[in-house]
Amino acid sequence: MKIGIAADHGGYKLKEVIHPFLVKLGHEVVDFGAYKLDNQDDYPDFVIPLAEAVANGEVDRGIAVCGSGVGASVAANKVHGVRAALINDHFSAHQGVEDDDLNILCLGGRVTGNMAAEEYVSAFLNAQFTAAERHLRRLGKVHELEKRD
Repeated sequence: MKIGIAADHGGYKLKEVIHPFLVKLGHEVVDFGAYKLDNQDDYPDFVIPLAEAVANGEVDRGIAVCGSGVGASVAANKVHGVRAALINDHFSAHQGVEDDDLNILCLGGRVTGNMAAEEYVSAFLNAQFTAAERHLRRLGKVHELEKRD
């Protein structure tokens, strides 16, 4: 799978753990930055290009990391076609994909430990959207909201 990854200064250290983990799992990784630790950088500068790549199909899924994961989630969800969520548990990491077709996993670099992050990333990447009628119906309602913009 081709995975995009992005982080600001608050998520930089965790991104540097996740990136080689993804490679070890056999995924192709596209790194949208940050490429160095810079306390003055801003999460939208990295997360928006990642989200656009996910929405355009340039990468299959994305992982966005900022200090809490909240800002990354907010920014990513502004891109049409993106379904991003801040994940803090194993169940939500796979259930978000299975039921809601989650395509960007957001993590908090200052609140998520390395081992937990690897667990959530694995659950996210191993999950598949079920396309059950009830889930398609719910996503259809979300798509209708996107058309209003």
